[in-house]
Amino acid sequence: MDCTDFNITIVGLGLIGGSFAMALRKLNPKNIWAIDIDKETLRVAQEMNIIDKGYLNPEIPLSNSDIVILAVYPQKTINFVKSNMSSFKSGAVITDTAGIKSNLIHEIMPVLRKDLDFIGGHPMAGKEESGLKAASKDMFKNANYIITPINGNKEENINLVGTIAKGMGCKRVVYLTPKDHDDIISYTSQLPHIIAVSLIDCNSLIKGTSRFIGGSFRDTTRVATINGELWPELLLYNKENIISKIEDFEKNIKEIKTAIINNDDVFLEKRFEDATRKRKEIVKDV
Repeated sequence: MDCTDFNITIVGLGLIGGSFAMALRKLNPKNIWAIDIDKETLRVAQEMNIIDKGYLNPEIPLSNSDIVILAVYPQKTINFVKSNMSSFKSGAVITDTAGIKSNLIHEIMPVLRKDLDFIGGHPMAGKEESGLKAASKDMFKNANYIITPINGNKEENINLVGTIAKGMGCKRVVYLTPKDHDDIISYTSQLPHIIAVSLIDCNSLIKGTSRFIGGSFRDTTRVATINGELWPELLLYNKENIISKIEDFEKNIKEIKTAIINNDDVFLEKRFEDATRKRKEIVKDV
């Protein structure tokens, strides 16, 4: 699908929004505009030539935008759509980048104008740093991109979001229901962050640990460098799924603990061999 006739607006020029702006240049849209609350961020982005114009006031760009990409936290996504409902151009496609979907869809769809199409999106990409300074045109290269269509979405608009994802360099576009998205993400993304934070906290009484750190600790705790404002939102919005995954993890940890207490080397050997095999199966297509 040709994007050269489209005006695209990005809401939020942080790590993800800034990376969208950079990557979208490959698709040569008519205009890339941005909305942000920080005037300096907009100035820098325009100076970098990753946007054509930046706005503090959403009304002007929204009323002329064919595609709107919401690259802000879940609650801010909901608030922005509700607060600016009257400003969106008729026929606009609105998509988001949030890491949760069911509650977000539940909040937005009842108030969405009939002439607008909201299509959930989630680029599986990121890094520990935040802000425009950390953005990269290659952020989405070879990444997975999840789209969560619902009844009422137009097929051509779903395809448009997928085309944009592919055009930015994503390797695979996956289509899930919002419910399935939240269930899967609670395991593949949210639980690993919780485990990493918990592992770091286990070290609170040990001094001089840095002298004994190897690759296993660094790899396991990499995602413990966490956005303290964003992640409580993600976990609380996906509470039921994440509690279920934590309980599964606790059960597995308890089984390993019991085997160690009982000197059950047969159980431990089998569990480790099974884990090695399962991991190879899980990551072979990543």
